[in-house]
Amino acid sequence: MIGDAGSYREDRILPATERRFALADTIFVLNGPNLNLLGLREPEIYGSDTLDDIAGMLEDRARELRLEVEVRQSNHEGHLIDWLHEAQADGARAVLLNPGGYTHTSVALHDAIKSITTPVIEVHLSNPHARESFRHVSFVGRAAKGTVAGFGAQSYILALEAAARL
Repeated sequence: MIGDAGSYREDRILPATERRFALADTIFVLNGPNLNLLGLREPEIYGSDTLDDIAGMLEDRARELRLEVEVRQSNHEGHLIDWLHEAQADGARAVLLNPGGYTHTSVALHDAIKSITTPVIEVHLSNPHARESFRHVSFVGRAAKGTVAGFGAQSYILALEAAARL
């Protein structure tokens, strides 16, 4: 899993033309603020699976679907935007995006999603509509192809299966 921007391993960077071909069957999985604390933070809401656990589940299911996943997490909005642009530039099949708290506040993420043609599926572990009223609004969901929420870690798997069919 790749953490905050800048932690790329240089050997993973391919020339643009090779990346586009190499990533045609790759799904970017982008995770926003505080998701690095999964398993510790409010497990009664978000479950006990860590982000590494979820990444492992995604890698296993992706392999079965003959896909690859590129799982990343950042607490910084600009990194998520850069990675959305990168998914488009690299020819990724789709993006699964759990924007965390940016769901309800980020016009910038909304605009970044609208600026690319790569399909984006919004993912949430909990069901935002069953929680506080401020969580009922999603700027990201308004721009995304669809949303999967409320199924815990399984939300990511369901979103991956949907992305595989796009």
